[in-house]
Amino acid sequence: MFKRILIANRGEIACRIIKTARRMGIETVAVYSEADRDALHVEMADHAVLIGPPAAAESYLVIEKIVEACRKTGAEAVHPGYGFLSEREAFPRALEKAGIVFIGPNAGAIAAMGDKIESKKAAAKAKVSTVPGHLGVIEDNRHAVKIADEIGYPVMIKASAGGGGKGMRIAHSTAEVAEGFNLAKAEAKSSFGDDRVFIEKFIVDPRHIEIQVLGDKHGNVIYLGERECSIQRRNQKVIEEAPSPLLDESTRRKMGEQAVALAKAVKYDSAGTVEFVAGQDKSFYFLEMNTRLQVEHPVTELVTGIDLVEQMIRVAAGEKLKLAQKDITLTGWAVESRVYAEDPFRNFLPSIGRLVKYRPPAESSNDGITVRNDTGVQEGGEIPIHYDPMIAKLVTHAPSRAAAIEAQAVALDAFYIDGIRHNIPFLAALMNHPRWRSGNLSTGFIAEEYPKGFAAREPEGEIARRLAAVAAAIDHVLGERKRQISGQLIGRPVQRERRRAVWLERHEIALDVAREGEEIAVRFVGTDGAPGAAHRLISAWKPGEPVWQGSIDGHDMAMQVRPVPNGFRLAHQGFEVAINVFTESEAAAARLMPVGSSADTGKKLLCPMPGLVVSIAVSEGQEVKAGETLAVVEAMKMQNVLRAERDGVVKKISATPGATLAVDALILEFA
Repeated sequence: MFKRILIANRGEIACRIIKTARRMGIETVAVYSEADRDALHVEMADHAVLIGPPAAAESYLVIEKIVEACRKTGAEAVHPGYGFLSEREAFPRALEKAGIVFIGPNAGAIAAMGDKIESKKAAAKAKVSTVPGHLGVIEDNRHAVKIADEIGYPVMIKASAGGGGKGMRIAHSTAEVAEGFNLAKAEAKSSFGDDRVFIEKFIVDPRHIEIQVLGDKHGNVIYLGERECSIQRRNQKVIEEAPSPLLDESTRRKMGEQAVALAKAVKYDSAGTVEFVAGQDKSFYFLEMNTRLQVEHPVTELVTGIDLVEQMIRVAAGEKLKLAQKDITLTGWAVESRVYAEDPFRNFLPSIGRLVKYRPPAESSNDGITVRNDTGVQEGGEIPIHYDPMIAKLVTHAPSRAAAIEAQAVALDAFYIDGIRHNIPFLAALMNHPRWRSGNLSTGFIAEEYPKGFAAREPEGEIARRLAAVAAAIDHVLGERKRQISGQLIGRPVQRERRRAVWLERHEIALDVAREGEEIAVRFVGTDGAPGAAHRLISAWKPGEPVWQGSIDGHDMAMQVRPVPNGFRLAHQGFEVAINVFTESEAAAARLMPVGSSADTGKKLLCPMPGLVVSIAVSEGQEVKAGETLAVVEAMKMQNVLRAERDGVVKKISATPGATLAVDALILEFA
C-alpha cells in the first residue's frame, strides 16, 4: 500500500479523498493555486505544494507541475478526483513515465472511453445501443447546422472532453445551433483545453440514469447499482439519488450487465460510470462513460456501504477486488443535493465572495437516518471566480425514498450560509415539490416546472402559519431574555402582552403567544377576534443562533434565522420571508410609516454576476431588438449571454472586453 499520495484537485473532492486516505493511514499531498492558498484542502493535507496562478490552465491543468510536485514530496501515487486532468489520457502516461502510479483507469481505457466521441464509436463497435448522432470532426458552425438539419431537432451540442455540463448546449433551430456551437467550443476550450464538440439527437422527456462500475487490474469488473440524475439545470446535475425510482430489478440487471460488458471490452480497471439516457418505458441507450470518480458517488456509497475512494486506491496498488457481484446489495435510499454559489433568484448567476457564515447541518447517523456533508470550504473562506461554484454536496440516507427526501428537506433548511448567494432556497423548494416526491422525473423537470425561472414566492396556508408561529416564538424567547437582564430598576414585574401582530409580506396575522413549560403555545386569532388553530412549539433555540430547530406539533422542523428591524428573515422550504413581530400598539404606529420605492434601472444593462467580459456585441448608437445579444460575460467556467429585454438604442458603452466586473457594474446604457 502507498505511504503517500498526491491529490491533483481542489475543493470538496480533494477533502473527500484526504478523509479516506487518512483513515487508511496514508499521508496526503495537496496542490494549490495562488487563489487557493488558504483553501480547506490545503489545511487538511499533510503536505501542500503551490503550482501556479489562479487560472486552471496555468495550475491544475498543467501536467508537468503535478509531476514535479510528486517528485518534490515523494508522493508514490496521484488521485485526480473529477474534472481537471482526471480524464486526460496524457496524464497517466506522464505519471507512468515518471514512475508514479495513477489512481484511476489505465490510459488505454481513458482513450477508448474518456473521450466522448471515441466512447460512442467503441460502444457502437460493441453493438451497444447508442443515441443517433455525428461523431466526426465538425469544421465550423455552418457544418454544425448541416449536421443538425440531417439528424433532426432538437440536438445536443456537446464537448468531446467535457463533463459537469460545461461545453453543452441544446439547440431547437438553425440559429440556436450556430450560436450554441461557438459557445460550446469556447466553454470546452476554457474548461478542458480541448475545443472539439460533437452533435447528437436530443431524446425528448428522457431520464438520466448511470451505472457505477468497479474493476481491478486482474480482469474483475462488477457494478454497484444505479444513480438517477434526471434533475438537471443547463445540463448540469442538481439532485441525484440511488437507487432510481424508475428501475425494476430486471432493468437494473440488464443495464448493469451491459455496463460491465463495455468496461471489460476496454479492460477497465478502476471506479467508473457508464451513463444511459432512459425512456419513461425503461428503454435505455448508452450515452457516455466517465472514466473517473463521479461527483455524485456518495449516494452509491451510502446504499452499498462501499467506500469508492478506498477501492480505487486499493485497485491502483494492485489488490484484487474482494467483492463479487453477489456481494452487492442496495440498502435504503440516498439523496444528494449540490449546493452551489449561485443566485437562484437571478437566474442562477454565479456569486463569489467571502463566506461570512458557513454552518452546515451536523453530520450524523441516528435512528436509521444519515446526514453527510462533503465540502471543500469553511467559514471565512473565499469563493473564487476561477473554478466551479460548488460549495458542498449534502447527502441523506434513510430506509425509504420518502424518509431520505424528508431528511434532506430538514437538513437543507438547517444549512446556513451568509456572505454570498446560494441555491439552497431552490433545493429546499425542490425537495417539497409534489412531482419530485412522486418520482415522476425527466431531465426537463426544472425547465417544465420553473419555465420562468425560480422566483421569490409568497407563503400561503400552512407554510405561512408555520413561519408566523416560529417568528412569534423567537420574539417571545428574546422578550424572556430581556426580562432577565441584571441591573433593572426594582418595581412591579413586567407583564408581557400575549397578543402579537405578525406582518408576513403583505399580510397581517393576529395571534396569541405564551410560554407553557418547555413549550411555547401559539394560537391564531380570526379577523372577528375568534380563536383559531393552536400549535405547540418545542425548541432549544437561543438568541444569536442562526438556525431554529425544533418541532411544531411533533413534526421536526428547521428554519434559518436572520435578524431584521422589528423581526426576522426566515428561510424554510424555499421560502425566504422578512417577518415583523409587533405588539398591537407597535403595529398601529408601523401602519403609519411611508413605504420607499427603488430606483428605476430599466435603461441600464448591469453585470448580473462578478465576471470577465468576453465580448460586447453592440456599438453606441446601434438599434437593438428584444432578445438580441448585447454582451457575453464569463464566470466560473460558464459563458453567459446577456440579451436585450426590450427594443432600444444603445446610448453609451461603459465596459470593454477583457474587463473584470463586479456584480451590478454598468455595462451599457440605453437612450
